Amino acid sequence: YNINRRKFLGYFGGGCCSLILPSCSTVPITERKQLSIIPEARINRQAAAAYENFRNKAKLIIQKAAKEKNIKIESNDKDYVFINFILENLPKGLVGLLLAVILSAAMSSTSSEINALATTTSIDIVKRNFKNVNDQNIVYYTKLFTLFWGICSIGVACVAYLADNLIQLVNIIGSIFYGNVLGIFLIAFFLKNIRSNAVFTAAVITQIIILIAWWESWMPYLWLNVFGCVLVIALSSILQLFLKNR
Repeated sequence: YNINRRKFLGYFGGGCCSLILPSCSTVPITERKQLSIIPEARINRQAAAAYENFRNKAKLIIQKAAKEKNIKIESNDKDYVFINFILENLPKGLVGLLLAVILSAAMSSTSSEINALATTTSIDIVKRNFKNVNDQNIVYYTKLFTLFWGICSIGVACVAYLADNLIQLVNIIGSIFYGNVLGIFLIAFFLKNIRSNAVFTAAVITQIIILIAWWESWMPYLWLNVFGCVLVIALSSILQLFLKNR
């Protein structure tokens, strides 16, 4: 048979396009077309099955540990998905190294935070308000406040496991305070005309409003960062108008 090559290529290309075009789906966010050989519903089912498998394995690990130690463990398995992924999927040599890195980072951060809290409490609060505290005994008071803040940290850790999710709890606590702190830093860097009294008063008012906003669920908790930053800057600017010489 004599075959017209141009017609053959045309028919073949048209047939391929007729198979490819129905496979194109729309991306939900960008609304762009993309080739989807595997249906999205099937991908979602596979992802859900994999996540459920991780959860089940994490539950088994927790139950086994509780049985060996003869203790009762009540925890949310969402917090163990990551650690179960490390134990089951990473090479054996990297598991211990990664866990050591995580523990070292956590211990370093905790140590820095407690020392910073103790130093700030001793210098900015105690030394300013009590005249018997001087450069000779300030180290002693710093050690006492280090012990105090360490006990407070242990107390928080003892009740933190009651939260629905530890990662979410950390984000909530950070969102309550970070916005206010960021606003204070921005004022110090860029708004030189605003004095300390106005900033301090605005920070206290802002923190109270943020706590109320979180308690009453005025907005998603991550937006409290933006809300606190804008609010403390606005209140400081307004208060400075009434405290021009302070």
